[in-house]
Amino acid sequence: MNMHTQPQRTTAETALIDAFGERLSLLPGDGAVMLKRDDAIEAVKHGLPTRRIESWHYTDLRRLLGAVPDFDPAAAAKAIAPIVDGSTVLTLLNGVSSAKAPVVDGVSVQRLSEKLTDGSIAPGLDPYGSDDAIGALNTAFVADGYFVDIADGIELEKPIELQNLQAGGQTHVRLPVRVGTGAKAVIVERQAGEGAALTSSVSQLVLGAGAEVTWLIVQEQPDTATHLGQFKAHIGKDAKLTLFVMNAGGRLVRQEIMVKTTGEGADFKLRGINLLAGDTHTDVTMVLDHAVPHTTSTEVIRNVVTGKARGVFQGRINVHQYAQKTNAKMACNTLLLSDDGEFSTKPELEIFADDVVCGHGATVTEIDHDHLFYLMARGVDEKSARGLLVKAFVAEVIEELDDEAIVEALEARLDEWFVTHG
Repeated sequence: MNMHTQPQRTTAETALIDAFGERLSLLPGDGAVMLKRDDAIEAVKHGLPTRRIESWHYTDLRRLLGAVPDFDPAAAAKAIAPIVDGSTVLTLLNGVSSAKAPVVDGVSVQRLSEKLTDGSIAPGLDPYGSDDAIGALNTAFVADGYFVDIADGIELEKPIELQNLQAGGQTHVRLPVRVGTGAKAVIVERQAGEGAALTSSVSQLVLGAGAEVTWLIVQEQPDTATHLGQFKAHIGKDAKLTLFVMNAGGRLVRQEIMVKTTGEGADFKLRGINLLAGDTHTDVTMVLDHAVPHTTSTEVIRNVVTGKARGVFQGRINVHQYAQKTNAKMACNTLLLSDDGEFSTKPELEIFADDVVCGHGATVTEIDHDHLFYLMARGVDEKSARGLLVKAFVAEVIEELDDEAIVEALEARLDEWFVTHG
């Protein structure tokens, strides 16, 4: 008879399970929410994902997450200036929302702790799938966040910035957003902080018919932090979503992107920049479901790797049988600046329709020495020349945002990163 035994739990797994027992009485939620929490911690008890799980093959979370910090009720994170001046800012300081949210015409904001308490958020806590470790961890521990509802037809003049800031310890937040029919908005999601931390953040976006949203994820955690992020979106009929992801920090980072087209004419654009340095590990994993006919998508990821950094991009596009006339293209381009850095790319297409246009590609290269020589021969020092070439490599992706204030802010962050790591 074969006997299957549960592997001995790691230090991190034990700490998470113990922390759940200690914090359970402090977590908001009605009976339905608490059942979701119980199911989630059971998933954690079965073990964090390893490379044996296909979707986690390049990020062995069980091995990489060696330890987790304790919850620190004394941690005092502070709000930071928004990326774009004049933005409406909603802050989460060490996982706690503000008691008084700013007022914006046509926008309803509710603290997530209230929706956990009354149970109305319970259906949104369901896992994405059997390997949804980030969703399970977040569901078990989430205590706050914001629910944002943008009314039909509203066109916001200024961005809404969702700031998730930590000062050490653990924080677990959730950010569900509904954008009504024909509404237009720019939403900036900031992930930053200081100190040793474990953060999980789940964003959930639903776009009504004809809505247009640009959503930016700017992740700048310190190199002492583990950041586990998840972005999920449903795109309705004739709606347009542009998602821009910039990873420029964190010791261990996994950013998942799960998008589904739910209405004909839906359009999805993903643009991503991963700036990787030091002895860090960053994984961006995307699953895109083209579930209805006549939908389009393009994904372009640019990666800059230096030091001993390790990066991953996994992109899977599923074209369902009913989704005829799908047009989907994906590209991942990597610039290696050191011999010790590495980047793994795994693009996938799974197509069950026969009238589609789909393709993917990936490249890995180094700085062109002819270009470097050209600049240095004209009096540009080597470090500045390398910086110009790196900036040119990623600037094309940033400039596609077509918003001068946002482009300038992101390019300034790129310059700051290269000053430190170039």
